[in-house]
Amino acid sequence: MLNDITLGQYFPMKSVVHRMDARFKIVITLLYLVMLFWGQHIWSLVAGLLFTIVATLCSKIPPKMILKSIKPIVPILIFTGLLNLLMLDGGEVYWHWHFLKITEEGVQTSVFMIVRICLLIAGTSLLTYTTSPIVLTDAIESLLSPLKKLKMPVHELAMMMTIALRFIPTLIEETSKIMAAQKARGADLESGSLVQRAQALVPILIPLFVSAFRRAEELALAMECRCYHGGEGRTRLRKLQSGLRDYVALALMLLLFAAVIVLNTMTK
Repeated sequence: MLNDITLGQYFPMKSVVHRMDARFKIVITLLYLVMLFWGQHIWSLVAGLLFTIVATLCSKIPPKMILKSIKPIVPILIFTGLLNLLMLDGGEVYWHWHFLKITEEGVQTSVFMIVRICLLIAGTSLLTYTTSPIVLTDAIESLLSPLKKLKMPVHELAMMMTIALRFIPTLIEETSKIMAAQKARGADLESGSLVQRAQALVPILIPLFVSAFRRAEELALAMECRCYHGGEGRTRLRKLQSGLRDYVALALMLLLFAAVIVLNTMTK
């Protein structure tokens, strides 16, 4: 299951999405997320699905990688779906047993929420799949640059966010190695009660924390040896440049966003 978590990984390819300005990709992703949770009509989800399919095809990322990113959250999807299905009361009643009900509103909300979460994971995964951590740092810093006037450490914030995102695959790989080592020593991680399973995780969490702190110390030492002192006076090898494809993609996203707003207004 841990190997299925692909958040934070970058897949270098030659595609239109990879060549896009990272600032535009971040803005488009934010508009996409707002559109998903703001839209209350079925067509808003259809628009989000079509946009995700088109973006995936243009990025040349294999669809199985998108499905792989959704696989780890299947338990969350099931729990969220059942919670909305059984707890919401409204519309026609399809099934009733004691205090549990399955109603029209519950089914609709459950399906909407599951689809929204899947599209959310797919959209955010495309951002990290098609953008390298260094470029992502520069883009975040550029978008937050107006906050420098308020004396906020924009560069440091962008660096911390990107390093945290970049270390997710590393820590997942480290966790898999530790679990394999504990199983080789006879540790039972998959059977027993919930309390026993939680206790079995202690020999995994302690080495993982030690490894994480060791890696953080090594990274800090490496940055210090390279005379890193934050963003002041810092130059960049590559400068972010926008082109026609960036404005076209943003215009399409804004059209979808406007369509969702119109649908919300019409359905009220």
